[in-house]
Amino acid sequence: MAFTDKIVWITGASSGIGAALAQAFAGEGAHIILSGRRLDALETVAADIETDTLLLPFESTDFDALPDKVAEAWKWKGKVDILINNAGISQRSLALDTDPNVHSRIVNVDLLAPIWLTQLLLPHMIGAGGGHIVGISSVAGRVGVPLRTAYCAAKHGLIGYMDALRAETEKRHNIHVTNILPGSIRTDVSRNALTKDGSRREKSDAVIDNGMEPSECARQIVEAVANKVPELIVAEGPELMFAQLRQSDPEKLFGITATMGAQIAEKYEAGEDD
Repeated sequence: MAFTDKIVWITGASSGIGAALAQAFAGEGAHIILSGRRLDALETVAADIETDTLLLPFESTDFDALPDKVAEAWKWKGKVDILINNAGISQRSLALDTDPNVHSRIVNVDLLAPIWLTQLLLPHMIGAGGGHIVGISSVAGRVGVPLRTAYCAAKHGLIGYMDALRAETEKRHNIHVTNILPGSIRTDVSRNALTKDGSRREKSDAVIDNGMEPSECARQIVEAVANKVPELIVAEGPELMFAQLRQSDPEKLFGITATMGAQIAEKYEAGEDD
């Protein structure tokens, strides 16, 4: 098994991609630290995997509490080999309508929280001789997607931070960094997304409901981490094409997203939240 006795710390582990990653890494012999806001949900995930687990619930933006959480995680087995920054929240609202506090909250959760956690764990990993840090970004971290201005800003930023961190630490400190860019994965991401006033959306998108299974997403991520892949797009169909166009033909991509954005904005302005 590729990760026998490795310690993998997963944030946002209570459901979706995070829970699937816990199962996948445990299946490869790893011991898992499960973090999220709700202890009961983490207990449910832990009950479904056969490995040593540490349940470490916390609010990702409680920055004052993070040093103690890092110390507790490291003390459990005397190391953390892999950190997976997976916790996050999405958005479904037009920029024109969105309260600035919504942008602040999403950037705090999706960008500043993983930066803080990584920065606190990094000296421990360097002192131990190396490690692996994974950032779960999004196709929206490469492509500007309508209704997700704050989310795109945060996910673009996470890729930038992780790329710069890799440049500083891979050769000098044996710290490997992998960016993961999922497309539509069959989770509650749309239901949990914030609307223009910060309330929970409470409904899913058809593209999400028809998306990739979390277990398949997790399988691809585990393989990428095992092979120390710097970046992996986990997407199919148009989403994969959009991510590839951002590099190969950005003008074509901008034309497509402008047309798509105009159609979506018109529907939202008419009160049709689809």
